[in-house]
Amino acid sequence: MHGNNPTLVVRRGLPVCFYLKFDREYDKANDSVSFMFKLAEMGGDSSFGNDTMAAVPLKANPSNGNGHWSAYVMSSDSVDTDILSVRITPPNNCIVGQWIFDVDTRSGEEAAMFSAQGNPIYILFNPWCPTDEVYIKDDALRDEYVLSEEGLMWRGSHSRQKEVMWKYGQFQKNMLESSFLLLLKIRRLALIHCSDPVKVSRNLSAAVNAPDELGVVQGNWTEDFSGGTAPINWLGSEDILNQFIKTKKPVKYGQCWVYAGVLTTVCRAIGIPCRPVTAYCAAHDTQNSLTIDYLVDDEGKIIEELQTDSIWNYHVWNEVWMARPDLNVLDRSWQVIDATPQELSEGQFKCGPASVTAVRNGDIRAPYDTAFVYSEVNADKVYWRYYGISQPMKLLRKDTEAIGKLICTKAVGKWEQENITNNYKYPEKSTEERITMHKALKQNNSIFSRYYLNEDFNEIKFDFELVDDIIVGENFRVAVRITNKGHKDYTVKVILRVDTVDYTGKNGSLITKIEQEKVVLHDPGSNVEFVQTALTYFDYGKDVKSQNVFNISCLASVVDTDYEYFGQDDFRVRKPDIVFEMLDKPAISSEVRTLVKFRNPLPLSLKDGKFLIAGSSLPKTLEFKIGAVCEDILQNIPVGAVLISSDEAHFHLSGSVNKQNFRYWATENPQEIHQRPLYSPYVTVWCAVAEFGVKVGAKKTTSVAFKFTPQFTGKQVISAKFTSKQLQDVDGYLQFMV
Repeated sequence: MHGNNPTLVVRRGLPVCFYLKFDREYDKANDSVSFMFKLAEMGGDSSFGNDTMAAVPLKANPSNGNGHWSAYVMSSDSVDTDILSVRITPPNNCIVGQWIFDVDTRSGEEAAMFSAQGNPIYILFNPWCPTDEVYIKDDALRDEYVLSEEGLMWRGSHSRQKEVMWKYGQFQKNMLESSFLLLLKIRRLALIHCSDPVKVSRNLSAAVNAPDELGVVQGNWTEDFSGGTAPINWLGSEDILNQFIKTKKPVKYGQCWVYAGVLTTVCRAIGIPCRPVTAYCAAHDTQNSLTIDYLVDDEGKIIEELQTDSIWNYHVWNEVWMARPDLNVLDRSWQVIDATPQELSEGQFKCGPASVTAVRNGDIRAPYDTAFVYSEVNADKVYWRYYGISQPMKLLRKDTEAIGKLICTKAVGKWEQENITNNYKYPEKSTEERITMHKALKQNNSIFSRYYLNEDFNEIKFDFELVDDIIVGENFRVAVRITNKGHKDYTVKVILRVDTVDYTGKNGSLITKIEQEKVVLHDPGSNVEFVQTALTYFDYGKDVKSQNVFNISCLASVVDTDYEYFGQDDFRVRKPDIVFEMLDKPAISSEVRTLVKFRNPLPLSLKDGKFLIAGSSLPKTLEFKIGAVCEDILQNIPVGAVLISSDEAHFHLSGSVNKQNFRYWATENPQEIHQRPLYSPYVTVWCAVAEFGVKVGAKKTTSVAFKFTPQFTGKQVISAKFTSKQLQDVDGYLQFMV
């Protein structure tokens, strides 16, 4: 570990070599040596009965170390016969944490105890040990899920996915200490359970969130992030955990991908293989009914005050790799854990580990929280027409394909996406998927009714038409296509709405609503009508959320029938990309000049912008506030704005300052002479204070330059974010080889 007095870190089940130096030659026939290991957190309460203490005699021959400690003599130095090489192996089921030890020596009647407690060792889970419950056989998987300090997560929406780079930094300074602090101090997992990766990972899913002022990250799903950092501005876990270690208070603020990034860091730091996973259209089933139920009024609006279930545009959780002996499953496999505080589990906001295999098979009673995870990826979405508290509801539509549209993670050894949807569910509309759903429903105790009859009517078909790949700032069109597949004309009444929506599925403000009545002919070639609206940035810009997602909804009724239709879709305008330009070829210990830049896509100027840059070659996150030269400021003064400007001053390299329009007033000549060079180089400075701030012009490109020095060879990554008052969550990353 880092520092002037580094700490030894080892993994359980595999040997570590020590050198013992005695004051005389070691006599294997008459001398005996034993090691007394104690779990540091136990203090004087360690005992042999609960495996928090171990007496390990030094033997001449090795043992396998499975289930117990072992120590044996490797060799003695042929020159320095008082030095002994010893190999010690912690058991494969050892409690993870900080251990201290003493060395007990005996020879005949003589005995001595030597303390090594000033040099404690950390023992971690071991994915390299075949008998450890977190063992991974494949080297490439270990490299990705244990050793890799950087990775990718996905945000956005199913139709417009957003790739996000995250720096885990699990091997950086303070990361291991903070991981054990969370495990042992914050959620106080009993030490005797710290050998079990199931209990450890479940405990950590609670420790990372902070609904009760204890955990690491405080959640915030509003648009007000005053007093902290907006979730979209974090670049990695290291800054978050270091701030938590320093202040001992929850760090403001986080959302699901921030929780997942921090939890990945903590799990990998203590040796549990871990990866973040994104599920698009992830359900939050508050009623445990395995359905996500929406109540719609006569305006085509979801009745928010009656709404408890939701569908998040995306949700990011974690998977950890381990055996599940508590389920009688000894084969290692992926298990879901989730640190985002959504629902209480055993009195705390924690989730998992839930077996991915159990989720796929609909075994919703398997521990832990499997029913909740099953709903997240495979619930049915149900729309109900609400007529009032004393009136029966009418089923408008069932959508069995709306939930869990894509589940993905970073591919092994590649900076690209891997689709893992089939790990969680059978293909939609397949016989297996419906059988699994019915199996889950039979295990469920919810009495929420799912099957109201709706008139079977298939002659009118409704489809959304949304233009793809729109950058924020551009105009876009939303349309509903109405197709008459019947044998007579129909009159259709349509209400089309566009609302803002946050990524948890909660609607915000109404952007536009149109009501139209269309006669849809049945003649081929004339049997299609459209209800549509076009929006400019000035229509939606003031209401758009930081993550730029809109909810498009349509309530339609066919006149002279009882048929009503309701449909929803999400639409996301994407952000511009940050572009990197390296001016030097990266080489170890050589300075690399780099530019980052992006083009403002909005039809208005960006105010108070800044770049945030992080990477393994940077000692800390860099922050660059966007400035402007004097001419740019003067050219962008708004009409009617107040600008207070100072006089200019010349600062000479000789040390003198020539202040313009500066005069001494006195009754007598001071008779003072100021000598200065005639042609001294100087710089001219002036200051202006204005209410309109520094801006990046509409449709203009802005950039910053920085330098860094790579400290190691191999593939590396640098990421950048840009944020301003008008535009947030602009990011990008660059992979390069040193």
